[in-house]
Amino acid sequence: MSDHSNVIEKEDVVIKFVGDSGDGMQLAGTLFSDAAALQGLDLATFPDYPAEIRAPQNTTAGVSGFQVRVGTRKIDTTGDQVDILVAMNPASLKSNLKWTHPGATLIVDADAFDEASVKKAGYSANPLEDNSLSGYNIVKAPISSLTRTALKPLGIDNKSADRTRNMFALGICYYIFNWKLSYTIDYFKTKFKKKPEMIEANKIVLEAGYSYADNVEALASKYHITKAKMQPGRYRNITGNVATAWGLLAASERSGRPLFLGSYPITPATEILIELAKHKSLGAKVFQAEDEIAGICSAIGASYTGAMAVTTTSGPGLSLKTEAIGLAVMTELPLVIVDVQRGGPSTGLPTKSEQSDLMQALFGRNGEAPVVVLAASTPSDCYYYAYMSAKIAMEHMTPVILLTDGSLGNGSQLFRITKVSELPPIKPPIAEPNDKTYKPYLRDPETFVRKWALPGTEGLRHRVGGLEKENISGNVSTDPLNHELMVNLREAKVQKVADFIPEQEVFGEKEGDLLVISWGGTRGTTYDAVEQLQLKGKKVSLAHFHYIMPLPKNTHKLLSGFKKIVVCELNAGQFVNYLRMKEPDFRYHQYNKLQSLPFTVAELTAKFNEILEEK
Repeated sequence: MSDHSNVIEKEDVVIKFVGDSGDGMQLAGTLFSDAAALQGLDLATFPDYPAEIRAPQNTTAGVSGFQVRVGTRKIDTTGDQVDILVAMNPASLKSNLKWTHPGATLIVDADAFDEASVKKAGYSANPLEDNSLSGYNIVKAPISSLTRTALKPLGIDNKSADRTRNMFALGICYYIFNWKLSYTIDYFKTKFKKKPEMIEANKIVLEAGYSYADNVEALASKYHITKAKMQPGRYRNITGNVATAWGLLAASERSGRPLFLGSYPITPATEILIELAKHKSLGAKVFQAEDEIAGICSAIGASYTGAMAVTTTSGPGLSLKTEAIGLAVMTELPLVIVDVQRGGPSTGLPTKSEQSDLMQALFGRNGEAPVVVLAASTPSDCYYYAYMSAKIAMEHMTPVILLTDGSLGNGSQLFRITKVSELPPIKPPIAEPNDKTYKPYLRDPETFVRKWALPGTEGLRHRVGGLEKENISGNVSTDPLNHELMVNLREAKVQKVADFIPEQEVFGEKEGDLLVISWGGTRGTTYDAVEQLQLKGKKVSLAHFHYIMPLPKNTHKLLSGFKKIVVCELNAGQFVNYLRMKEPDFRYHQYNKLQSLPFTVAELTAKFNEILEEK
């Protein structure tokens, strides 16, 4: 083994694997992330899938990517610019070069840069030969041919060998970081335990990539990142969708109510359904319905029987569920609706993330049908807010919509596994057998919550349904005054939830020149941008909202402490317009992005400085 490499100490590094949809970039990125976690580093990931299904090969429309940021300190974002770009074909290089910083390392499969592929990607000349990449440290690795050569002794044909090219690229990356190969080899042994030839093939290619990097002069430096300081415990690299599923399972255990999920598969929410289906041993019942409406209606039926009921979807599915959500509002049954948001409208951009559904979550129902709305902000805290959504739904007998998004659902972070017993208790208001005072719409005078009478419980015969009910008795009623009373009671019950949620926190001082407001999956970038300005002495603070309907009780007081307010969101201004309705005493600046891409810290700091300098 040669010793020509210099070791560069880094606090964090951003690496992105890009290639055609069939090049295994998602797997390479995931294995790199897992290896980073086992090295003791913090991390955040951003899978970037092509919006088109089966886009033509070697075109920019078909590029699939996986970005990973690893570091020694707490990682809140996946990074603005890439330090190392692994590009498996010309199209992936062309579509991602703009995200790299000057001087970045480019690792390319030189074998893929033939004349036809270069032309198909939209280049007029081969970028590896026309000096257009002179500002980068470029490694022209013959990945395809070396992979085939490495596997020749096993008698593997070229087409099958090419499927392992991603492991050759991964081996190069492990050399750059001086990481062990054993973690990934252990993965091969588990994944392919019934196919020993696949274990051997992937192991050979991974080691071949590592050996190639050890001998190529273009890789004159290695990176070293010190192990991150983290709270002691057991950690898991977890996606937001898996974390959501686990949070729901925890809520089921803590509440004593069996979990029922009624859902229809939809990108990017399907993984929640898949994950919950694995946990029948924990009492989870999963029903894959024939459509979105059947999914939510089955969940409402399960809620009526006393289950902790959940339905999962994305924006187009949420629109189909709206009438049934109205039924859940009127029957006042607990229900968790998880909306993993994506770009729209309709079925547009199904793999891309956007904060597109807030207005739909708040107001997308006929009549007066208020529901509680929460939003998660990181892949790992999807666990906590899924849990809190279930807690609020059951304790307040109301539907709750939990908003995540594609970047949270598919992205991952390190998650410290907690004991369920450490989470807040969940106490559903279940009616006792033979309660002589029970009436279906008799309410707690403080919370306006009715009791949950489970079918079959002695002495609790009652009726609920989709027609307006008479207050207290639950009899069908068409009386106008009773309808107005019931509408007001349902609204008051949701607003009363504000007494049971935390006050809004602020990062920074509670008074200053600029308050940055964000919600949902934008927390990492807004936090980093505000922190950068604070370090420069600017009087800037951040209020990142998780509880949206109702808003935290101290919202007005918090907003009053700042000269200027800017609301940042990945839509055309849904939260800022909601704030204008709820808190009209303030003037709001807004910064919106509708590219189905996350904010960058650089663009946010530029905007905040611009607002601060305005007279």
